[in-house]
Amino acid sequence: MRIPDIAPGAKVLALGHYQPAHVVTNDDLAKTMETNDEWIQSRVGIKERRVAKEESVEDMATIAGGKALAAGGLSPEDIDLVIVATCTLETQIPNASAVVANRLGIKSPGAFDVNAACAGFCYALATASAAVRGGAARNVLVIGSEKLSQWVDWTDRSTAVIFADGAGAAVVGPAETPGIGPVVWGSSGDKFDAIEIKGRADFLHQEGQTVFRWATTALHPVALEACARAGVDPSELSAFVPHQANLRIVEAIARKLGAEKAVVARDIVHAGNTSAASIPLALSRMLERGEVRSGGLALVLGFGAGLTYAGQVIEIP
Repeated sequence: MRIPDIAPGAKVLALGHYQPAHVVTNDDLAKTMETNDEWIQSRVGIKERRVAKEESVEDMATIAGGKALAAGGLSPEDIDLVIVATCTLETQIPNASAVVANRLGIKSPGAFDVNAACAGFCYALATASAAVRGGAARNVLVIGSEKLSQWVDWTDRSTAVIFADGAGAAVVGPAETPGIGPVVWGSSGDKFDAIEIKGRADFLHQEGQTVFRWATTALHPVALEACARAGVDPSELSAFVPHQANLRIVEAIARKLGAEKAVVARDIVHAGNTSAASIPLALSRMLERGEVRSGGLALVLGFGAGLTYAGQVIEIP
C-alpha cells in the first residue's frame, strides 16, 4: 500500500461572497407584521437583510465560489474537492456541491454537502483542512450557501426578522506551515428541537430564549479552547468572526473571549442571519472593506441547529 504525499499544513488561500440585491428593511417588515425597527434592533441587532428573489442555493454558491477562485488566481482545474455547507436545499438529491462544481467547470471532483446548520462552514473547513493535510485533495472549494427565506413564515416575527440569504466561499490549499488550526467541535443533542423544521410543509421554528441562553453560556469556552489548541492567545487575534446569529450573542461571546485587539464581525446588522454562509460572508466583506489585514489571525466560531458548534483559528488570506 502506498501512502500519498502529505502536506505539512493547510490554509485558506482566498475568499469570495455573494448577496442578493433585494434588501428587506425593518420598516418593510413592519408593514406585514406587528413589529418595528426599534423592537428588532433591540432584540437581534438587525437593520436590514438580503432576500433572494430568483437565486437558488446553488446559484449563490456558484457565484461566491467563482469569486473565491478568481481572488486566489486559481482555475477550475486546480480544484479536486468541492464541499457545500447548507441546510436549505429545496430537494435532497442531487447535492448542491456536484451542481456547483459542474457550473464552475470543475471536472470530476469529489463533491459532497455538509448539514451542520449554522456551524456547517466550520465543519466543512475542518474537513477540507484534513483532506489537504492527509493527501486526499490538493485544493478544496468550501462554500456556505443558504436560502432561508424559502423556509421562513414571513408573518412570524420570531423568525422572519432574523433570517436571510447569501453565500460565502473559501479555497483551502496546502501550506508549509499550518494556516488552519485544530477544530473544536461538538453538539448538544438534548436541545435538538430548539431549532427545527419538522417537514417540507412546515416553516423553521426556533426557541429563541433557549438558543440565546445556550449560546451566551456554552460557547465562549469553545472559543477559548480553539485558541488554546492553536497555541494562540486571544490577545493575538486580529479578528473574531462568529456565526452572525444575533448581535447580542456576538457581543456577549466577544466580551467573554477577551480579545480586545480583535475586530469583531457584526455583519448581521446589514446581512441578517445567513446560517452556514454567515462566517465566510462576513470575513470576505471585512477583507473587502479593509477592516482586517491579510496574514492576521481570525477565530471563526459556528453554532446553530442540532445544536452543533465548531471553531478554529485561521490565518486571514
